[in-house]
Amino acid sequence: MHGLINRAIQCFVRDSYGQSRWIDVTRLASVETTDFEAMLHYEDSVTDDLIMASAKVIGAPRETILEDIGTYLVTHPNVEALRRLLRFGGLDFVEFLHSLDELPERARLAVDDLILPSLELREHSSECFSLTCRHDHLGFGHVMIGILRTMADDYGALVFLEHKGAQQDAEVIDITLVENAFASGREFELGARAG
Repeated sequence: MHGLINRAIQCFVRDSYGQSRWIDVTRLASVETTDFEAMLHYEDSVTDDLIMASAKVIGAPRETILEDIGTYLVTHPNVEALRRLLRFGGLDFVEFLHSLDELPERARLAVDDLILPSLELREHSSECFSLTCRHDHLGFGHVMIGILRTMADDYGALVFLEHKGAQQDAEVIDITLVENAFASGREFELGARAG
């Protein structure tokens, strides 16, 4: 697994629960390091062990931890660049949804050896969508729920999200758009402000 994934888990636990909890996670997972290098590759089992250990140390189901990691990735100031990358997907939440098919390729422009799950959006009506996440390792669908929920808030949209489960290498998320302009979204500017 790409080191960015393990680094994201590390930063989520450390920033949300503290360094001592992160140390507890690494001990429980029986990993040899407490500081993952973003540009290295690690055995897939290390990532699985970190997620399971995080769930035990934090005391939450695996799915909740994965959703919280998704939320963290687009809300915490340490990872603001990902939110910015996602906001370039469109002017409103529906445009953003339609840009998700291209997300793995856009991510590879920044990190050429990062393999994200393939994403396929289907529009069933103007309010109903489904997003299929395909990857060898299941769980990314829950990360996407955290990302989607946060981005909906970011755009000011009111949505209902439901993880429909996994079959083979695919997870499906049902997305019901209740209102595209429910509230005013977070401020977003193309250029970063000089401070």
